[in-house]
Amino acid sequence: MTAHAQPRPRTPYIVSPGYDWALLLSPPLWALLLGIAISGTAVVEREFVLWGEARTLGGMAIQVMIQAHLVAVLFRSHGNPEVARLHPVRFAVVPVALYAAIVGSDWVLVCASVLATFWDVYHSGLQTFGFARIYDRNAGNAATEGRRLDWWLSLLTYAGPIVAGATMLDHFEDFEQFEDVGALFFTRIPAFMSGHQKYLAWALIGGGTLFLGYYLWSYRRLARQGYRVSVLKVYLLASTGLCSIYTWGFNSWGEAFFIMNLFHAVQYLGLVWATEGRRLGRALGLARRRGGMWVALAGFLALTLGYGLWAQWVDASVRSLWAITLVVSLMHFWYDGFIWSVRANRV
Repeated sequence: MTAHAQPRPRTPYIVSPGYDWALLLSPPLWALLLGIAISGTAVVEREFVLWGEARTLGGMAIQVMIQAHLVAVLFRSHGNPEVARLHPVRFAVVPVALYAAIVGSDWVLVCASVLATFWDVYHSGLQTFGFARIYDRNAGNAATEGRRLDWWLSLLTYAGPIVAGATMLDHFEDFEQFEDVGALFFTRIPAFMSGHQKYLAWALIGGGTLFLGYYLWSYRRLARQGYRVSVLKVYLLASTGLCSIYTWGFNSWGEAFFIMNLFHAVQYLGLVWATEGRRLGRALGLARRRGGMWVALAGFLALTLGYGLWAQWVDASVRSLWAITLVVSLMHFWYDGFIWSVRANRV
């Protein structure tokens, strides 16, 4: 056994076999299949006008899901007293200051919008990393065992296909917003990335292949020292990585944005409910009532999805309202980075 190995817990799962497979492990696969199924159908092709904008059912549904999972972090940051007490300035002062800055400055508004796009990519890759570390811990391994290897693999398999693949320009074209503040240097970035994408792709493929070999060799060495292989972690990393490469990299069905954001949002909402659902039920006085937790779940979904629907109603030209959605997005990415911690045993 390795020097830092931990006692094996009673279950390798985060919540339970059924819960994990439904909401944490299988979403990359079923989201991919769903994206393929709706490709070319009226769900994503037929437009209708709502709140003055042309939309599709699939496009609106995924936008609502995205916004819903973003605001769900508040149940963990502000809704959990134990966590809230740890970071009073981050949870109370910073959001207000950021909101004021976005409302008052065009530069801050544009920078926040572009930052949100790329922080989302980083954050999404790290969500898979977080789940992987929990499954590793549940297999009886130390929180630090192989941690850096999993961190790099999660980022490589999520962000790599974006830079090297078919959806690269969809992400980098956000830099064109800098034209609104006269920063023409940054508006050249999308063209630069398009012109050099093939070189970046080969660098990522070559470097990624070498890293994957090193990753496997390193874990083989750790296994000889007593590391316990988590089959659930292996499945999660493999299925998510393959889905990302196929979807972001090739976008064969044209639904990359729908697929990748759908499974990410479902996983996150599933995790928040697993950790905070019982607390919410107690706060509402429903935890001990028959069927009470189902009512609490309905309330949780109503609040998060309701915010997601409201965010779709918000007109981006109304800065005071649009700033709220940007603050929620950026605080979600930031809060998520430090309040879910395997090493601090806060998961």
